[in-house]
Amino acid sequence: MNAPNTGPQRSGDLHVSRSATRALDLVDIVVTAGSISLTEAAEQSDIPTSTTLRHLRALMSKGWLTRDAAGNFSVGPTFLRLGINAFREGPWARLTAAALPHLHTLAETTQESAYLAVRDGSEAVYLSTVESPRAIRHAGWVGRSVPLDGTAVGDALLAPLAFGSIPVFRNVGAVEDDVTALCVPVADQGAVTGAFSLLGPTERMTAETDVPMAAALRAASAALTEDLSGT
Repeated sequence: MNAPNTGPQRSGDLHVSRSATRALDLVDIVVTAGSISLTEAAEQSDIPTSTTLRHLRALMSKGWLTRDAAGNFSVGPTFLRLGINAFREGPWARLTAAALPHLHTLAETTQESAYLAVRDGSEAVYLSTVESPRAIRHAGWVGRSVPLDGTAVGDALLAPLAFGSIPVFRNVGAVEDDVTALCVPVADQGAVTGAFSLLGPTERMTAETDVPMAAALRAASAALTEDLSGT
């Protein structure tokens, strides 16, 4: 029997791995930013500008990214196609489909933007939203990642479950200035599977509005847990 090869990786293997990692990091940076310039992408990735441009062009050639007339990069049709397929058929499809009517109820009841988030390692990822009907509203966080540490959504996703009690977490300006978040965990089969969030201008989300909003969030969480148990 031949012994497995435990020697050092070839330089070519290391180069391919490093290139793939850099490309994936750049995709993450572009997705998080929504639209970003070459200079900003290079700074955030800590990759030389010339190398950054080479990777971004390679991603453009496969449709992962696109570039507008101003030179800014954003997600391309390949990324959108795969994202939509993952949203419809991936591991979170059941949760996002079941959560949608409750997001609508939250937005209608509270008049603030409602979000569904899930945990991804040390971050929370926003999967779905129904925006507030108001002219001034929070928007644009679907697909965005935020740290679990120091955020209300992180507290909700990490919360221990207690029978008959749904905790509500609140913070102000943790990710964006002048934005307040109220969040609750969502349970499925006895474990936290996601979180509902209400986000809006701090001047509107006050101690006075916290009580009815917290009640709406708890009701939505309990209703979604019940829906998931029957699917």
